[in-house]
Amino acid sequence: MSPIPKPLFFFFFLNYVVTLSTSLSIHLPLTSLPISPKTTTFTNSLISRKNPSPSSPPYHFRSRFKYSMALIISLPIGTPPQTQQMVLDTGSQLSWIQCHRKKLPPVTSFDPSLSSSFSTLPCSHPLCKPRIPDFTLPTSCDSNRLCHYSYFYADGTFAEGNLVKEKITFSNTEFTPPLILGCATESSDDRGILGMNRGRLSFVSQAKISKFSYCIPPKSNRPGFTPTGSFYLGDNPNSHGFKYVSLLTFPESQRMPNLDPLAYTVPMIGIKFGLKKLNISGSVFRPDAGGSGQTMVDSGSEFTHLVDAAYDAVRGEIVRRVGRRLKKGYVYGGTADMCFDGNVVMIQRLVGDLVFELTRGVEILVPRERVLVNVGGGVHCVGIGRSSMLGAASNIIGNVHQQNLWVEFDVTNRRVGFAKADCSRLL
Repeated sequence: MSPIPKPLFFFFFLNYVVTLSTSLSIHLPLTSLPISPKTTTFTNSLISRKNPSPSSPPYHFRSRFKYSMALIISLPIGTPPQTQQMVLDTGSQLSWIQCHRKKLPPVTSFDPSLSSSFSTLPCSHPLCKPRIPDFTLPTSCDSNRLCHYSYFYADGTFAEGNLVKEKITFSNTEFTPPLILGCATESSDDRGILGMNRGRLSFVSQAKISKFSYCIPPKSNRPGFTPTGSFYLGDNPNSHGFKYVSLLTFPESQRMPNLDPLAYTVPMIGIKFGLKKLNISGSVFRPDAGGSGQTMVDSGSEFTHLVDAAYDAVRGEIVRRVGRRLKKGYVYGGTADMCFDGNVVMIQRLVGDLVFELTRGVEILVPRERVLVNVGGGVHCVGIGRSSMLGAASNIIGNVHQQNLWVEFDVTNRRVGFAKADCSRLL
């Protein structure tokens, strides 16, 4: 069965300050694979099984990641470290790992009893006491007097378990302080989440990451071949060529029902096919009075998703160019209905290049050969879905439209940088 898009961003946020002392600059291994139970794990060569000792940042690692649908990072958790696979997700906050009592082959669950740095959060912890308005299902106290959480994502996936503290141990001398994580005992997926948004409980905030970046290679249609790319925490040696746009930020006191104030919200102003700019008001890409319309960069979503006004304009242009070749009655992932099963090269030529326009002359260019996504069964779809079908009121730039780009999230300076790159050739 063809995989469906996995936009993994939270509608629920925690708003507590977590003060930690370590600042990281790390280049870590990622594996990006379809979120399914049939992928194989791999060993992180940077993991040391020795007892860790303190060191001074910055830390430096060099490695690669594999990409096919979602970005999967292998992280060494605990003391001594146990390798855990986690979805790298710039659209969510709380990081969580698998702590099922029963192993989930081929993914190894984390065993808290084997880690000397593991601790649980009791019901008396501040995170477990208040009722937070941003939570549909707030934290609660379980029968063991431990802090219990339940998270539901926009795509219907969920995870629940206990909140805990644990280190991410990169080597015998390089590790984070104890971070608040979820230790999932029930979940609809077999991997965890590495929450990378701007929330105070995200990995970025707790570990005091000043910036991070990744470069996603194009997908491959070659059977058995998975392309690889790069991921950095901290400074990126390629950043001299980046073009930046300032993030749109919102005070936490600004409560709007459809706004995600913790997302990486960029100032998009338009969409083009080739040189033709579509007739879409710039206001469609920015939050309105209720928060609808923000445009966020989300590594956890495969497809890009647009609010109705923008989606209708894009679909109208696609119909004008190749309408009679559309696959009638076909909807991919419940959100994308611009799909074809004809001559792909001809359709690519007719559709042309796709461009997302941002302020300051910054553009995200999707060449015509990558506008269509192979979704299996001989069907190719424009990699854009209707966000309202997710129950969302946002524009979401997914990872399929971040291929062959350096994307840097400069958290300290509240900006996002982009640069063209051949991500499959980076070391």
